[in-house]
Amino acid sequence: MNPALILISALLLAPLTALIAGESSLALTLPPRWYATPGVPMSLYFDNVVLTETPESYRYEVRCDIGKIEARRWTVTPTDGDVGDHAMTVTVKDDTGNVLQQAKTVLAVAARSAGANRRLRMLIVGDSLTHATLYPNEIARLLGELGNPQWTMLGTHKPVAAKSGVAHEGYGGWTWANFLKKFDPKTAGVTAGPLARKSTSPFIFADESGKGGFDLSRYFRESCDNQPPDVVIFLLGINDCFGAKPDDPTAMLKHIDGALDHADKLLAAFHEAAPHAALAVGLTAAPNARESGFEANYHGNYHRWGWKRIQHRLVQRMISRFGGRERDGIHLVPVELNIDPFDGYPVNNGVHPNPSGYAQIGASFYSWLKSWLQQNR
Repeated sequence: MNPALILISALLLAPLTALIAGESSLALTLPPRWYATPGVPMSLYFDNVVLTETPESYRYEVRCDIGKIEARRWTVTPTDGDVGDHAMTVTVKDDTGNVLQQAKTVLAVAARSAGANRRLRMLIVGDSLTHATLYPNEIARLLGELGNPQWTMLGTHKPVAAKSGVAHEGYGGWTWANFLKKFDPKTAGVTAGPLARKSTSPFIFADESGKGGFDLSRYFRESCDNQPPDVVIFLLGINDCFGAKPDDPTAMLKHIDGALDHADKLLAAFHEAAPHAALAVGLTAAPNARESGFEANYHGNYHRWGWKRIQHRLVQRMISRFGGRERDGIHLVPVELNIDPFDGYPVNNGVHPNPSGYAQIGASFYSWLKSWLQQNR
């Protein structure tokens, strides 16, 4: 590895038609840290870190001692010699070379053998992206490679798509609040199949009077062999915030903050019931780059640029709200950086990736997990 910093830059070829001028409007957003593992491709897609309808209208420069730049992304497949922290600076310029915004982050590359032969109990909580089960399958596939822990996935939901050993608590349309509050006495206590979870949270149980009560200790006791997980992965936020008003910034941020209040409550409950568990919060994935995906789903009622504005502000608020809270067990996982907004989505869906995009989400969670295992030996 060349110890000198390599300056790599790309001028995307589309013409500069309308510069949404100014540093603040671009809202270049990077997390403090993100994660990679030898042999696993990891990328930063430029469209996912700036708030603009025309990401192709800007020039992006990336300064890092590993990786390479391509037309729409910076990318790396680390080697074993790359283990360690790598400082990264991303600069956005206009077509004349004027710097519009600059941000820094650190890419942490964990050892391929981090956590080898340890026991690991993991629970995944999410919405339809988790229900699809493709990214939990990818986490399981990567954990099946040499140099990994002896893993167990916890959860009462095992859809037909689940590979051997894969389970979770992921349900289509669900929000942070649903896991705290959703209850129907007709289905409370029923654990067989996804239909049982359409109206009752897996963490809520009926008492003798028929009222529902949130009880993680009971969930761990009855559904997790009476042992709390070592790691809980959360991927939520789309359903919480999709209906926010992007044209009213004040109302939009109020909506987002209300959703994150529920996230805070659920995370606090997990930290209380499982104080030694790492709570891995996935930053909500960036959307399909095509308006056609939103037209196919929402027929003109919701648009790509509307959700892009909400999602970008949601990521910013999540970084602000949950960053630096490792003492509370909370760890940010920047899955939004590593999902290809074009090739990672089908042409006819706005927010649900294709298998390639789901695999990129799985790779992000896996790489964070390897870093956490390395730090917590």
